[in-house]
Amino acid sequence: MLETILASTSGDSLTLMSSLAVLCSALAIGLFISLVYLQTHKKEGYSAGFTITLIMLPAIISVIILLIGDNVARAFSLAGAFSLIRFRSAPGEPKDIAYVFFTLAVGLACGMGYILYAALFAVILCSVMILLYYTNFPTPRSNAMNLKITVPENLNFQGLFDDILNSYANSWNVKRVKTSNFGTLFEVIFNLNLKQSINQKDFLDELRCRNGNLNIALTSKEYEDKIYA
Repeated sequence: MLETILASTSGDSLTLMSSLAVLCSALAIGLFISLVYLQTHKKEGYSAGFTITLIMLPAIISVIILLIGDNVARAFSLAGAFSLIRFRSAPGEPKDIAYVFFTLAVGLACGMGYILYAALFAVILCSVMILLYYTNFPTPRSNAMNLKITVPENLNFQGLFDDILNSYANSWNVKRVKTSNFGTLFEVIFNLNLKQSINQKDFLDELRCRNGNLNIALTSKEYEDKIYA
């Protein structure tokens, strides 16, 4: 009776065992990908909802592929239904988007019946991700930072910090200069590529001695881009 209920109207049959095998395989591979994601994002943190999505997405895609089969009309109707859905979550990082496409590909492979290929691709790609994570392959040799220094109006900020910046940064340039506090203060903003081996406290202490111990802010450029994106 269950096989009759699960039968496709187009003549292609979905047996209970094959459907369960596809669904369980997609869930298992999605769980494996999610565990790899957790392992490689321990330092920067991760969203609990996104890890659950990585588990469920391959199963959902595989079910959609099973339901569509070779029926073109059904494929167009499903495409129209999904076009009504709008995702309102904030855009993620490029790595997160790569994981989403990864799970989509696994779901497609499972839904088409290529379960062994889906598992093989998952193992290979996850191994590459783990290898890149533990070898620190994408880690830059310098830190891109934004430096904001407050300078009193009686100090000439031009060239005032050049020797300090040359000692602690691989490269730097002035991004913006503006006045504040009714013109009694200047805010000088620099783009820096700090050296990896520097002591940031010593760096800030030397700057404080030059600007009269006024406010200094040192933030990562990636953080600033996220705020103003």
